[in-house]
Amino acid sequence: MLCKALNGSLTLIKRPLFPAKYKASSKRYSVTLGVGGNIGDLVRRLERLSVFLKKSERCDLVQTGPILKNPPFGYTDQDDFYNSVILVKTNLQPKVFLKYVLEIERKFGRKRSFANAPRTLDIDMIFYENRQMNSDELTLPHPHWHERESVVIPMAYMERR
Repeated sequence: MLCKALNGSLTLIKRPLFPAKYKASSKRYSVTLGVGGNIGDLVRRLERLSVFLKKSERCDLVQTGPILKNPPFGYTDQDDFYNSVILVKTNLQPKVFLKYVLEIERKFGRKRSFANAPRTLDIDMIFYENRQMNSDELTLPHPHWHERESVVIPMAYMERR
């Protein structure tokens, strides 16, 4: 594992699967996912997530960014988070893909207790193509993504496709 301190509170982590590029996909829609959590061995869990996505029939794993260790925000009395960004391609429409993402979170032990609570895995849809959407269950692009170091920094290391 290669770790690089970016400042006193941010550390960039590189592993064989983060960052990585995978085969091209013929699926129709590009989706950028923000992934992370702070319960348990997150580096290992993110690696397991990338293997899971590589095997998925509902999406193709295209690219991952490096992992960023960063302090929590909102509710700050908890452990640091490990976050990354993942690019996938899918043929699913946004709300159907959201249901799939929520199913993945549950498979990886996600339990929802309160806003910004500690979690085993959080998956946010940051972008779905260039679509804009604002409904009770899904807002695209993800609000405030550009203000979150946990998204902006890993995304800056990814190749534009």
